[in-house]
Amino acid sequence: MTRIDQLRRGGLVLDVDDSGPEDGPVAVLLHGFPADRSTWRAVTPLLTAEGLRVVAPDQRGYAVGARPEGRRAYRRDWLVDDVLALADRLGAERVHLVGHDWGGLVAWRLAQRAPDRLASLTVLATPHPRAMALAAVRSDQALRSWYIAAFQVPWLPERLLRGRLVPVLEGMGLARATAERYDRRMREPGALRAAIDWYRALALPTPAGTPRVDPLVRVPTSYLWGSRDAALGRVAAEATERYVAAPYRFVAVDEDHWLPENAAALVAEVVLDRVRSVRA
Repeated sequence: MTRIDQLRRGGLVLDVDDSGPEDGPVAVLLHGFPADRSTWRAVTPLLTAEGLRVVAPDQRGYAVGARPEGRRAYRRDWLVDDVLALADRLGAERVHLVGHDWGGLVAWRLAQRAPDRLASLTVLATPHPRAMALAAVRSDQALRSWYIAAFQVPWLPERLLRGRLVPVLEGMGLARATAERYDRRMREPGALRAAIDWYRALALPTPAGTPRVDPLVRVPTSYLWGSRDAALGRVAAEATERYVAAPYRFVAVDEDHWLPENAAALVAEVVLDRVRSVRA
């Protein structure tokens, strides 16, 4: 394998961080909203120190060279295809996949669609989508997720968030310096619109002829959830186990939503524990 700093796919160019031993097992780390690959800057050295090759892309919409217009460009299956193309570019038959927030939703979908491409799965914060749907009718999850509906409105969310993102993120538990770093990314041309289009794409109907995916995840999985996560509640977190038909570990901790930024050592511990479980 050779070191890479970009993934070119069609007309898109995704920027990539690639570190650790080139011949080590590959761990692909997927960030969420409104972050970028720098989400993993404190986690990565803890993983590479244990022999993993860690590859973290700026996903489409976040990378400067990959901001297609229109919500259809951000369907989950397109996002999954980007990750599979990255694995192919690395020459990795299987990878250890880690996802936080929206990156977690992409990771769940990839595990359902292409379990043969994953050696293990670790998801941070984001419950299995079917657990989310269950919690929406059995708990306050629908109320916690009010912003998803709000983000469906054209142009208004971008206007309201522009210039206000730092205090919002600080109020949710991010350090000011990190909030400012993410805000700078979202101020780039087209970035905030593209990031919100990920949410807007959720409302799109499934295209005709789309193959059905297994509702169950059949990959060894760990799920790390913070009990102080304002957006994602306990009912969905605890229900996630129902949708994993493989070795599974649920780790509930006294943390907020920003696990890679605020609990990097814990994240690395959970990832490495899962990796070692399939390498034993």
